[in-house]
Amino acid sequence: MPNHIGTLWAKSDESNLGVQYYTKNDLIIHTNRDFVSFFLRCTIITIANFTTSTNSPMAKNNPYAALQFKEFRLFVILRFALVFAWAMQFIVIEWEVYNLTKDPLSLGIIGLMEVIPAVSLSLFAGHYVDQLEKRNLFAVCISAFLFISFGLFLLTWPAVTEHLTHGWHLGLIYTLVFMGGIARAFFGPTIFSLFSQLIPREYYENAATWSSSAWQMGSMLGPALGGLFIVWIGVHWSMLIIVGFALTSLILLFQIKRKPLLNTNKGEPIGKSLKEGINFVFSNKIILSTISLDMFAVLFGGAVALLPVFAQDILEVGSTGFGVLRAAPAVGSFLTMLAVAYFPLNKNAGKKLLWAIFGFGVCIIIFGLSKIFWVSLLALFFSGVTDGVSVVIRQTILQLKTPDNMRGRVSSVNSMFVGSSNELGAFESGVTAKLMGTVTAVVFGGIMTIGIVGATAIFSPSLRKLDFKRDLLDA
Repeated sequence: MPNHIGTLWAKSDESNLGVQYYTKNDLIIHTNRDFVSFFLRCTIITIANFTTSTNSPMAKNNPYAALQFKEFRLFVILRFALVFAWAMQFIVIEWEVYNLTKDPLSLGIIGLMEVIPAVSLSLFAGHYVDQLEKRNLFAVCISAFLFISFGLFLLTWPAVTEHLTHGWHLGLIYTLVFMGGIARAFFGPTIFSLFSQLIPREYYENAATWSSSAWQMGSMLGPALGGLFIVWIGVHWSMLIIVGFALTSLILLFQIKRKPLLNTNKGEPIGKSLKEGINFVFSNKIILSTISLDMFAVLFGGAVALLPVFAQDILEVGSTGFGVLRAAPAVGSFLTMLAVAYFPLNKNAGKKLLWAIFGFGVCIIIFGLSKIFWVSLLALFFSGVTDGVSVVIRQTILQLKTPDNMRGRVSSVNSMFVGSSNELGAFESGVTAKLMGTVTAVVFGGIMTIGIVGATAIFSPSLRKLDFKRDLLDA
């Protein structure tokens, strides 16, 4: 057997990637500076060993097929670093704000400050993403995040905060979170569009699994280590770690080549462009149903936003327990995605999506009613398991059903419906907790999620019958 993993696929019309071969050694990341690089070294070496067991990179059900492409591997690693930094930053700032206010509504306001610009600018962001080169635009987004993280680093420094009043301190934090929402409006469409230029279509499902796994790994380790770092080194120095991971993601990005612009309507009037994107989403019943279902599920299932209240006041487990609880859904989701790499979900995908979100709602109800730490932990873990199934199916649907020249705009609409619903869900949870009580608010959210699933199953038969196995075979 020749000593190579496979052949780098090239698009026949636009891609200039060429055809190359890669050895196992090319897959190894030559650094041992920290925990992340150690984990990735082990992972990639394992991947290399497994991929050589097939005679072809397109071998049936090869769980590592997408990772044979060098730029996609870099994309997965930098996405992990970026999500790790963003997730850790969110919970560190949550902890800081709750310590300043002792008001659960203040946690909801954090989400609201991010969602307002993210929703308001989302459509415009999608238009400009389709008009601009994706690699460099992504670099601008990460640079903006770096600036925001460094600002929060300063706002958690006692040497700075001692000169600020309580109102100014809180207001500046909210301002930087608001600026993060502006950057977020561009992040989603840019990542979605760049993803499709790094991997051939027939690998989309496998690539979505690995990309989502990187996201979940970052979501898992960010909060978990964030909670530990708050105890070990404090909020201020925890923010410095976040800055370091964001900088790492920027460095990795510049190892990916600039990509050709696939939109043939460059310079198209913004009004016409936005109308075209919106019309496409609303005319595609499967995409619309998928986005709508996820939006309402996330909106009403936002129990995670109230975790500081559960950790401190209900379960009484402190910052360490908070970090563990915050990481539990990501652990469940990550393990599920690893399993999905071996056992694809392309058959009866619609039914699996509906059952997964139904299970998510049940887990949220159990978490809300529990006063026992381990029961709460298991409920959150299995909420992640069900969410992992949902994420892979949703991402595959969007990648398969969206034309290359409209990816930015479709992703922006998705961000308006889904991506921002995390923050709207945080605000909804904060408001309902204020009005109903924390436990009642979480249980209410779980019941509403189950109700939305039932309504979708009845009124969207096209989603219920969805099976995209044929789409993958026809790629």
